[in-house]
Amino acid sequence: MKKIEAIIRTSRFDQIHNCVAGMGVKFLSFYEIKGMGFEHARQEMYRGVAYEPAYIPRTKLEIVVPDELVEAVVSCILKEGKTGEIGDGKIFVFDVLEAYRIRNNDTGENAL
Repeated sequence: MKKIEAIIRTSRFDQIHNCVAGMGVKFLSFYEIKGMGFEHARQEMYRGVAYEPAYIPRTKLEIVVPDELVEAVVSCILKEGKTGEIGDGKIFVFDVLEAYRIRNNDTGENAL
C-alpha cells in the first residue's frame, strides 16, 4: 500500500476528486493549507489598503491506495491538477506498512 499526498490548487480539487473517485478510490482526506513556493501571493485589498499576503492557500490531499492503483491515481492528479503555471503543486508517495479498520479489525488492503 502507498500513501499519496498532493498539494494542489484549491480550484482544481473537484476535477481531481471526480477523477480518483471514478477509479474506485473509496476514501480520501483533504484540508486547506497555506504555503509559499516559487509563486508569490497576489496583492489584495483590505478596507482600501493594498497588502501582499505572506502565503498562498492550497488544498492537501491524502489518499491511501493499493500498490496497483498508485500510478493511475498519480496520473489522474497530474492530468487534472495541471494548469501549466507555477504553483500547480507537488505529489509525494510514501510506503504504508499496515492499515487497520477500527470498526471490525480489518487489516491491510481490506481496511481501506
